[in-house]
Amino acid sequence: MSVQWFPGHMHLTRQAIGERVKSIDVVIEMLDARLPGSSANPLLRELTQKRPSLKVLNKQDLADPERTALWLAHYNAQPGTRAIALDASVTAPARALIAACRELAPNRGGMVKPMRVLICGIPNVGKSTLINTLVGKRSAKTGDEAGVTRTEQRLVLADDFYLYDTPGMLWPNIIVPQSGFNLAASGAVGRNAYDDEEVALELLDKLKLDYPDRLIARYGFGFTPEALADAPAEELLAVVGRQRGALVSGGRVDAQKSAELVIGDFRATLMGRITLETPEQFLAWLRAGKAAQAQRRQERDSARPPRRARRR
Repeated sequence: MSVQWFPGHMHLTRQAIGERVKSIDVVIEMLDARLPGSSANPLLRELTQKRPSLKVLNKQDLADPERTALWLAHYNAQPGTRAIALDASVTAPARALIAACRELAPNRGGMVKPMRVLICGIPNVGKSTLINTLVGKRSAKTGDEAGVTRTEQRLVLADDFYLYDTPGMLWPNIIVPQSGFNLAASGAVGRNAYDDEEVALELLDKLKLDYPDRLIARYGFGFTPEALADAPAEELLAVVGRQRGALVSGGRVDAQKSAELVIGDFRATLMGRITLETPEQFLAWLRAGKAAQAQRRQERDSARPPRRARRR
């Protein structure tokens, strides 16, 4: 299954970012700390014209702290980039991004040259919650479903600090299959873009290798961590369904309901603090995705009939 989701309003967002960035000093990209690579929008590099970038790993309180440290080191090693981790609902760390932006653009500030910052992010990454924390009131709509913010907003965080908020935007073609599943598990894409059962099975396959103790503690699987690695995800999903009463007539497991339970437990951190990817894993997935994309293009081009020579 390929997870893809690019509603019509996201085309307008892409155009708006392209226009706004012409007058921007720093671009803040909010990422989900549970999937920092998968939640980074590859279109932004093109749209933001290599402006200084602040990567904000939001929802750090839901993520594995050891893996968060790996991601911070990964991004802070890149030129023109700074990275911080925060929980958008906490005031003190949220305000740290203002200082980070001033470090990235030290020549901006004061009423003559006010700092102009664009904040971007995929849907449901917590951007609106962060903005409400920064301004101390509910200026931005928030919600659990993807795609809540629909229009650009300008917010004055200080006399010489202007923040431009944009709607959440994914990209038209997700070339990394693992990223599609991770985005679906986190709630970044609309419900119609994925199959709950397939996402839950992918999630269980990932967690049984990276976090077996968490799965055993949550669901009481009758396996050792070593044996769990070899257990089929379908079997694990059935155990969850029977344990949680997700049954239909005849005592059969309701796979759809079981999948919803697994995804819901992940999103609610009921399995513990989990990060679905490391920098090394994501870069390997990305290389494979680009290679597969290049292969598809080559096959498509070779299948096209040759163009006829123009008549003179």
